Amino acid sequence: PSGTRTPGTAARHTGVTHSPLPQAFLQECDHESKPTRKVLERVPADKFDWKPHPKSMSLGQLAQHTARTPGMICGWACEDETKMGSGEKPPAISSTADILAAHDNSVAKMKETMGSLGDAGIMKSWKATAGEQTLFEMPKAALIRSIALNHWYHHRGQLSVYLRLLDVPVPSIYGPSADENPFAAGA
Repeated sequence: PSGTRTPGTAARHTGVTHSPLPQAFLQECDHESKPTRKVLERVPADKFDWKPHPKSMSLGQLAQHTARTPGMICGWACEDETKMGSGEKPPAISSTADILAAHDNSVAKMKETMGSLGDAGIMKSWKATAGEQTLFEMPKAALIRSIALNHWYHHRGQLSVYLRLLDVPVPSIYGPSADENPFAAGA
């Protein structure tokens, strides 16, 4: 019938067919990865050790965490249980190029994960544990929405404040910043 769509046809432009919920997350990831990359491009490597407060992450730690979040956390959705506290440290970074490579790899990992989960897999239960204690338990869709995507945006926002405090021009994210206005005439 007219207006009826076969499930999973939304991604024909990529040559890969995804079911509707993972496809929605993929479209959001594609959209949000661009301004995130713009923020990461502006992180000055000579300030990686800078902290706005002694209890804060350093600029380099926050940039790396922001870069790695979507792929790392979506990777957890490939498991039914993620054991926290393994002590695994992220690889050392020494340049903004390292941060951008981590971001690009992370976004690719998220896309790969969404392609493998499908609607049935994304609705399965997931939990995070530390020893015998359950820290979180939720559907994998909630893991991706709240802990991967919303968490990613939260840290991107923190990173934009770090840039402002360092007097680094902040890019437009959802609209104009004090430094960049894509909507202005001649922009």
